[in-house]
Amino acid sequence: MFSPKNGVTAKPHQRWRLAFNAVYFTRILVSMPKKMIRQNSQFIAGIIRSPSYVAIDVQPADNDQEHLPLLSIDQKTLTEIVKEKDMERLSHCGGVRQLAAVLETDEKDGISGSSADLAHRTDVFGSNRYKRPPSKSFSSFVYEAFKDKTIVILLVCAFLSLGFGIKQDGLKEGWYDGGSIFVAVLLVIAVSSVSNFKQCRQFEKLSSQTDDIQVVVVRYGRRQGISIFDIVVGDIVCLSTGDQVPADGLFLDGYSLKVDESSMTGESDHVEINEGHNPFLFSGTKVTDGYGHMLVTSVGMNTAWGELMSTINRDLDEQTPLQERLNKLTSYVGKVGLSVAFLVLAVMVIRYFTGNTEDDMGKREYTPGKTKFGDVMNSVVDMVTAAVTIIVVAIPEGLPLAVTLTLAYSMKRMMADNAMVRKLSACETMGSATTICTDKTGTLTLNEMKVTEFWLGKEALEIKASTEIASNVRELLLQGVCLNTTGTIYKALSASVPEISGSPTEKAILSWAALDMDMDIDEIKRDCEVLYVEAFNSEKKRSGVLNRIRNDNMVHTHWKGAAEMVLAMCSDYYERNGKIRVMDDNDRRQFQTIIQSMAAKTLRCIALAHRSVEVDGEINQKLEEIGLTLLGFLGLKDPCRPGVREAVKSCRNAGVNIKMVTGDNPFTAKAIAIECGILRTDEDLENAVVEGVTFRNYSPKERMDKIEKIKVMARSSPFDKLLMVQCLKGKGHVVAVTGDGTNDAPALKEADVGLSMGIQGTEVAKESSDIVILDDNFTSIVTVLRWGRCVYNNLQKFIQFQLTVNVAALAINFAAAVSSGEVPLTAVQLLWVNLIMDTLGALALATEQPTNDLLVNPPVGRSEPLITKVMWRNLIAQALYQVTVLLTLQFKGQSIFGASEKVKDTLIFNTFVLCQVFNEFNARKLEKKNIFSGIHKNRLFLGIVTITVVLQVVMIEFLKQFASTERLNWGQWGVCVAIAALSWPIGWLVKCIPVSCCHLY
Repeated sequence: MFSPKNGVTAKPHQRWRLAFNAVYFTRILVSMPKKMIRQNSQFIAGIIRSPSYVAIDVQPADNDQEHLPLLSIDQKTLTEIVKEKDMERLSHCGGVRQLAAVLETDEKDGISGSSADLAHRTDVFGSNRYKRPPSKSFSSFVYEAFKDKTIVILLVCAFLSLGFGIKQDGLKEGWYDGGSIFVAVLLVIAVSSVSNFKQCRQFEKLSSQTDDIQVVVVRYGRRQGISIFDIVVGDIVCLSTGDQVPADGLFLDGYSLKVDESSMTGESDHVEINEGHNPFLFSGTKVTDGYGHMLVTSVGMNTAWGELMSTINRDLDEQTPLQERLNKLTSYVGKVGLSVAFLVLAVMVIRYFTGNTEDDMGKREYTPGKTKFGDVMNSVVDMVTAAVTIIVVAIPEGLPLAVTLTLAYSMKRMMADNAMVRKLSACETMGSATTICTDKTGTLTLNEMKVTEFWLGKEALEIKASTEIASNVRELLLQGVCLNTTGTIYKALSASVPEISGSPTEKAILSWAALDMDMDIDEIKRDCEVLYVEAFNSEKKRSGVLNRIRNDNMVHTHWKGAAEMVLAMCSDYYERNGKIRVMDDNDRRQFQTIIQSMAAKTLRCIALAHRSVEVDGEINQKLEEIGLTLLGFLGLKDPCRPGVREAVKSCRNAGVNIKMVTGDNPFTAKAIAIECGILRTDEDLENAVVEGVTFRNYSPKERMDKIEKIKVMARSSPFDKLLMVQCLKGKGHVVAVTGDGTNDAPALKEADVGLSMGIQGTEVAKESSDIVILDDNFTSIVTVLRWGRCVYNNLQKFIQFQLTVNVAALAINFAAAVSSGEVPLTAVQLLWVNLIMDTLGALALATEQPTNDLLVNPPVGRSEPLITKVMWRNLIAQALYQVTVLLTLQFKGQSIFGASEKVKDTLIFNTFVLCQVFNEFNARKLEKKNIFSGIHKNRLFLGIVTITVVLQVVMIEFLKQFASTERLNWGQWGVCVAIAALSWPIGWLVKCIPVSCCHLY
């Protein structure tokens, strides 16, 4: 039973927990090492065993601090220990291992991970989620829409028109003009608010997906990947270079672990984490070196990072470079529209007050001293409304909306194509990419390593060579594999094959050792004591371990890594029989030939080396790097991904250069590049393949001269990759870079588009990138390229379409106002046109799906203007046609059709709208003459065109009071359709006019 002391008694509602704790305490005592039990014997008054029961009398130590058993430990205490880096308080709690015991965490096997256990921990300590500021409500978007100056002016005009109209004509008929404007404005506000609200929700959804990273934990003795949101207090998290620390916690074990705490402290120096002096790990920090295991003590809002994250909300109003360019274009066109509107207003006001306007009865509208004040104000309001409406139509606010629709649609579809966009600008920039610098492993290849060759000395042995080699060599080989690894082997009692985890290279080597060489990893770790570990380094391209066999004075150094690097450290080598031979120059050349022969077969060559030193006194924790003995070579096969050759060919046809940057030796890199189609045998291979050290030693001028010819960079460091990106950008290229490691972060940030790998990529790499390739496949990169070009192409289509409408509307109203003092298109009609071209037009043209035609022509690059000569050609031709036809109807329509003034105005309005509908088809293809190609695949486009036509019919035939129109007969409808349909043959003829120096898709 538990014996409370110092007046501390259990409350009634806590008794169930005391009983629960007693049961678990028994289990923990059994699992504790004897040494720990001796150290904590002050807690144990007596353990009395009998065949049928165990009686435990547990009492707290003779100090002031109450022992907190198991899950009853206070969360505030756990939070403050880590947050304040309080070593003294941690030692009072018994240290990290005692806290692990209190949290019911086995140091080796972790927590049980059962659903009940996880639910209980979440209930007690909370979940690993951050509270974010609430999302913007729909009403806030409506409010923002109402704040638009033109909308405010139109609403004022609508209220004035409504008031004067009711006063003049009574409530029954006087509300038509003002009410129509009011309804049209509200419709525009509603459409824009709904659209912006939906896009904001879409971006928030994508934002939450980018936050959902995968972490590796140990539960029930198994390493397993889980979502960061599923971590609970007590979990043991596996950390390695490039990982993000997912919660606050304490260091359990590991080697050379360093973290970047700049996100928390602002200090750029990397902090060393160890058990003795600094075991504290903070959520949100990044592992920069080494590996280890962490005990989670706080999650979610209880972490130091949680307090900070709760005040941060991702900027969902990110402006892309293209949006900024379009805003400038919108501003310029808006100024032109404003000038035209003021000019029209001035002309109309002058004509009105000079008596040059007539009403429907043919009488002068204004006579000084006779016209009522109400009539004057009504006319002035009409004129101001017409001018403001011209401004509304002139300002192409549909362009930013089209960008938003295009990017949102593309982002959603790209997710289905295994690409998650983290930054909006990447979508459009990728369409302009001229060069892609890609990794090899996992991107061009499957990243499914398997040992296919084993060399011991100068002999190639069978993969299963356990009995063919001397026992001492086999023992050293297995020690080097078992101890010098970040991977693990777990074998369940019911499983016949062990579960191996780690990087693909580590998994392949461990699998070979365990399955083919009969390695018992538990026995080796039990017999050997690891003294020091040097984690894999991308510069040295090797990892090492210092160990000794227990009760032995021999200290062993094991190195494993890139064959050339390890071979350079060796002066001897083992033979199959266990004898050591001195390595002379001839031997070294033979070993280099072996490495090259494996590389030529696209094998990754890994070497293992060893050195033993006898020590009597204190052990120097330094790994020997010279005088080693070569243990052997392993050849790992990583086949190319299916379809990668076709993807590379597509890029080359699209004018995009592919450059492979890899850490492999030049022979392997060249072989893979030829297999993937990056290199062709008829090319200048001598200048196409370069080593990183050679590239970095070039002078700046040499690098710039040679960079275009280089296709493969082997044995490259992250600095070499960064240098290549900088050179390419200096040559005017738009550069996309793929990367998966922490050290790739500088190159990913420097590139115009950074592409990180979703499976093998570290969290640092993902955070530094713009797009995450979820399946690590180069084919997906080509898909991103196609989508990028599609985004740019769709926006060009919409720009051409909308500017045609703007130019035509401005020209028609300006010419009519100057010549006759009247505008043929009323405020409501122009608002309706504005709604069609801004919203429905953007939706129709912004959702065209990518086709293979996009990968035929060269990329746009940096210098291509947004509005090309081809677009100007198409735009001017259609605008001239529309202005010519509509002005003809304005001045000769009554005599041609023998119709009234109101019917003539209706014909102008109907023809103008139908011209835009037909011109929408022309805008689908900027250069191709067949504008109907692939139209059956875009049901959304056909649906929007149908809806537009139906609404136009309703507007003309049934809402004549609302739109100031008259019903048209079949003949008049036929004339409108025929005039509008002429846009198609005109578009076809215009495209026969050659335009040089245009790069279009």
